[in-house]
Amino acid sequence: MRPRPGTDEDADAAKKTFGNLGYKVTVHKDLTKKQIETELEKVSNQDHSKNASFVCMILSHGNEDGIFGTDKLITLEDITKYFKGDKCKTLVGKPKLFFIQACRGKKLDEGVILKGVGEANGPLQQKIPVEADFFYAYATAPGYYAWRDETDGSWFIQSLCGILSKHKDLELLQIMTRVNRKVAFEFESYEPKDRS
Repeated sequence: MRPRPGTDEDADAAKKTFGNLGYKVTVHKDLTKKQIETELEKVSNQDHSKNASFVCMILSHGNEDGIFGTDKLITLEDITKYFKGDKCKTLVGKPKLFFIQACRGKKLDEGVILKGVGEANGPLQQKIPVEADFFYAYATAPGYYAWRDETDGSWFIQSLCGILSKHKDLELLQIMTRVNRKVAFEFESYEPKDRS
């Protein structure tokens, strides 16, 4: 796969941000699919009884089917299966957060002109017992590129780290709403030829 310029900036920002939040941060670079699975299984077998939550951040290439190790594709199920309640007992009832900075396809989001802002309330999500406390946040919607600046890092990870650092008092949903808004309004992935 092609090199990912800017990914080191994301890794550094994540390490600093989550370290400042009290997490023990471990960074792994350029792992094969098997090495990713080995590291995840090793972490899931640790005693997390004194931990309030678990965070996994993956910065890689991806497509509609999953995320790439240096050799093969790994699916979200391959990543999260080690942390389900029936496998990782010391994280039962605790948040397990997965942040994924990877493309999910090849489409470019051309955007839409915002003429008014409305508010919509969606239904609550039903819990699945072994995955009741899982949270997944992707850099992009299915089918689309995930944007990354070669100098400053990705829009998603940099926004996430910046908002987490600034607003430690907010709940995760409030943080992710601000991340979503920041990425949507402060970055532009499509530049129309005629801006009339």
